[in-house]
Amino acid sequence: MSVPSPRPAVDDAGAVAVLPGLVVPEARQWLSTSAGRIAGEGYSWMQAVHWVAGAGLYQPRRHRSHGPRSFGPTTVRVAQELAELFPCRPGIDYLVRRTGLSERSVEYHLGMLREAGLLAWIVKGTRVSGGPALASEFARMIPREFDVALGIRTVQRDEDAPAYTRAVSGIAEAGRELMAKLAKKASRKVRKPRSKTSSKAPAKGARKGAEQGVVTAVSDEARCTPMQVGTSTVSSAGGTSFPPESKLASGDAKSPTPKKPKAKTGGRRKLNVVGRRFQLARELTQELDWLRGCSVARIAWVARGVADAGWTVTDVRGWLHLRGEAARVHRGSGLLAVLLAGAETILDTPAKRADAVEQWRGAQEAARRHRIQQVRARTERYDGDWDAPTSRAVQRQVTEAFAAAFGPTPRAAAPDTESLPEVSDVDGLEDAEVAQARAEARQRLMVGDTSLITVAVDAMGRETAEQLYGPDLVRRALQLASGARSSLMTYGRR
Repeated sequence: MSVPSPRPAVDDAGAVAVLPGLVVPEARQWLSTSAGRIAGEGYSWMQAVHWVAGAGLYQPRRHRSHGPRSFGPTTVRVAQELAELFPCRPGIDYLVRRTGLSERSVEYHLGMLREAGLLAWIVKGTRVSGGPALASEFARMIPREFDVALGIRTVQRDEDAPAYTRAVSGIAEAGRELMAKLAKKASRKVRKPRSKTSSKAPAKGARKGAEQGVVTAVSDEARCTPMQVGTSTVSSAGGTSFPPESKLASGDAKSPTPKKPKAKTGGRRKLNVVGRRFQLARELTQELDWLRGCSVARIAWVARGVADAGWTVTDVRGWLHLRGEAARVHRGSGLLAVLLAGAETILDTPAKRADAVEQWRGAQEAARRHRIQQVRARTERYDGDWDAPTSRAVQRQVTEAFAAAFGPTPRAAAPDTESLPEVSDVDGLEDAEVAQARAEARQRLMVGDTSLITVAVDAMGRETAEQLYGPDLVRRALQLASGARSSLMTYGRR
């Protein structure tokens, strides 16, 4: 299927004469089955988003009878929020707050981004009755059609890696101009359009004030002298007093015309020490699940040391990965105070903090791959014409049935090689008593208890202990006892 001349869109990303229609079926909306490549960062991904919005190759109403009619500015605004997330795990409630859209509209636009090949599922969120709701995790993708249209060349540096990890190696000369236009669009922010009624309200108010003879301020400027509309011949400025010219010339008196505040760099005011603390605290409460609901002011006081040292929320995540996080948290602010103790003195240089962040991101990538393998294994295991049960009791029975049917067959127990060929040398004990002592020592050794054998070695000597319990049991018990004193080895029951 081919689309004739592309429609004019709000983001005129360039002229594409004739290209096949852009649509990705639901079966290929997963990262493992996607034909696109992963975007290196949010900026390059936004270039592909603006290209799809301007090319007109994706028409939502050709594939569905409801929802938005086109890939427009609203979809681009949703994509801008996704481009700032790392990892890309947007909750529906979060996007509703950030964009002002309804929950149904957010779901529509996420589906459009997947159908256009710009998003791919890594993990699909679920809502199980009685369990926690899991958010979906997406990978920001660049469609293959984008590379073809702009003449972008890609290369697979690692032959064993999946196809979606290929990287850009060059671009055709004909696509450089279009890429420059897309770069300008990606650097701008598409904002929510203002209501027309709000722009007309000040004009109506000013006209009403002029008719009634009331002094009305225009915009944020103040007039030098009051104005009066009417037929009175008495000037209202007669009672206005001005400072003498000598004071105005020396600069002692302030000008009656207020000055406009100067615009700050980047449109934002520079934060002071307290502002940086609260900014870091707010980002920590949003990034860390076990800090949700904590007071921002309390977290700002707890993290004041790292905030004053110039740490970012990514640096804190890297340090917490090195420090270790608790599985169960009763008081988030107290745990954070313990974990951040002395952090700014240990990671006192940007290089050390960057190394900690790299280790944290490596661990995140390993965990992400593990989740992908789990989801893939679960999908392959339960793939069929039946739906998986939602009851936990039924799920447990199904798991046990699968394990019994397809699990490995248990091996026969190895014969006891420590029977009793040499127990006759033990004075004062019968063979049955020696066998019972060895069985009890072996059972304790299985759970990590070596006290029975070590006490016998200390009291009677190793030679006598080996006659009683056997050389193999004594050797393993002494090895386990020596390993228990090392910090690199732990054992016991969970």
